[in-house]
Amino acid sequence: MHKPIKVYLIISIMINAVTAQPKNDAWISTLLKKTTDPITQKVLADPKEYRYQIIYTQIDRDQTGKPTFKNHYLNIDPALYFNPASMVKMPLAFLALEKLNEMKLPGVDKNTRMLFDSSFERQVALTNDSSSESGFPSMAHFIKRAFLISENDPYNRMYQFLGQREINSRLKTKGYSSVRITRQFMGYTDEQNRHTNGIKFLDKKGQIIHQQAPGYNTDSFSFPSPVLIGKAHINRNDSLVQTPFDFTRHNNISLEDMQQMLQAIVFPESVDQKKRFNISALDRSFLLQYLSQYPSETNYPKYDEKIFHDSYVKFFFYDATHRMPDHIRVFNKVGWAYGFLTDVSYVLDTQNNIDFMLSATVYVNSDGVVNDSKYDEESIGFPFLRSIGRSFYEYDLSRERKTKPQLNNPVKQYESRIKGDPRPSIKSVDN
Repeated sequence: MHKPIKVYLIISIMINAVTAQPKNDAWISTLLKKTTDPITQKVLADPKEYRYQIIYTQIDRDQTGKPTFKNHYLNIDPALYFNPASMVKMPLAFLALEKLNEMKLPGVDKNTRMLFDSSFERQVALTNDSSSESGFPSMAHFIKRAFLISENDPYNRMYQFLGQREINSRLKTKGYSSVRITRQFMGYTDEQNRHTNGIKFLDKKGQIIHQQAPGYNTDSFSFPSPVLIGKAHINRNDSLVQTPFDFTRHNNISLEDMQQMLQAIVFPESVDQKKRFNISALDRSFLLQYLSQYPSETNYPKYDEKIFHDSYVKFFFYDATHRMPDHIRVFNKVGWAYGFLTDVSYVLDTQNNIDFMLSATVYVNSDGVVNDSKYDEESIGFPFLRSIGRSFYEYDLSRERKTKPQLNNPVKQYESRIKGDPRPSIKSVDN
C-alpha cells in the first residue's frame, strides 16, 4: 500500500492566466506581413483558429564575441494551451544527464548499460537495443534516438529513470514554472504514470554496479480549469464522440520555458544560474552534437535516409528537397501531435556569420476532430513554419550589426555513415 498522496503546489495555467497578459510585438507582425506566402497570411489572420505563438530571439555580439539576447513575441499567452508532444523529450534529456552527473557513481554515466524491469502493471521491461552499437540500452543512446528523429520509447525510459516527482520538482526549482509533465507515451492511467520501473546499471562484463528501486510519486498536481479543444474526438475505443478533446491532464510546457531551456544548453552563461543544467562540458558537447546532427550522418541508429531525411525534424527548413544547406546547422527539438506542431531552434549560419533563436507553435486541424490522425500538417503546418523560418532568416541576413562576428560551430565534428554497412536501415519507428 502506498503512502497518502501529499499536497505539492504547482502553479496552474489558470493562475498564470490571471497574472499574465499575452505578449505581442508589433515588429514581428510587421515583418511577417511582408511575406507574400498565402498560407502564412491565412494563419496569421486567424490566431483563434491556429493558436500560433512565436518567439524570435535576436542575438548580437560585442567586439569580444559575447552575445546579448533580445526576445520578440507574437501571441505569447500562458492561457493558450498547446500540446507539447515530443518537446518534453528535450528537458528530460537535460535532466537525465544532470542526474547522472550528480549521482557521482564510479562506472555510471550516459554510456553505461541499463536494464529496465517490469515493476508494476503494464510496465514493459527492456534488456536489449539492437539499434545501438553495443546492442544494449544506455542513456546516451536514448538521447540520440529522442533527438535524431524523436522516437517515443527513449522518452519513456528517461521518464522512468528520473521519476515523475523529480522531473517536475527539478524543473520548477530551476524556475520553469509552466512545467507539468505527468504522462509517459504509453497510454497509462494517471496512477500508472506515478509508478516507474526498477533499473539496473551494468558494467561491460554484465555485472550489476548500481540498482535504482521502482519509484512512486506521492505528490499531487494542480490542474487548470478544463482545457477543451476541437468540436469532436476519437476516444480510446476508436469511436467518434461529439464533444471536444480534454487536454486538462496532459503534459504542459510554455513556449517561453522551452526557449529558455534550449538557451540554457547552447548559451549557459546567458541565463540565470538557477535555470542552468548541472552537466559536464563533455555532456553539453554531446547534447549539442545530437541536437544538430542529421540521421544521414548517424551509424547507430542506422535510419533510412529516404524516410528520415536531414530536415525531418528541422521544421523551419522543412521543404520538398528534404535537404539542409551545408553552411547552416539547426540545434533544436520539435514536437507534433493532435494537430499541434512546435519547433524550438537555435539557427547557426557559419558562412554568413549570423545566428538567432526561433520558437513557434501552430495548430492545424480544420475538421475539428481531435485524435483522428487527419491534420493539415503538410498543407498548412509545415509550409507555415518553413515560411516564418525563411522570413526571420532573411531578416537576420539583411539587418545591420554594430559588430560582425566570426561564428564557429561548437560541434567540432559530426559522424559520417560507414560506407558499405550491410545492416538493414530502420524504416519505421514510434514517434
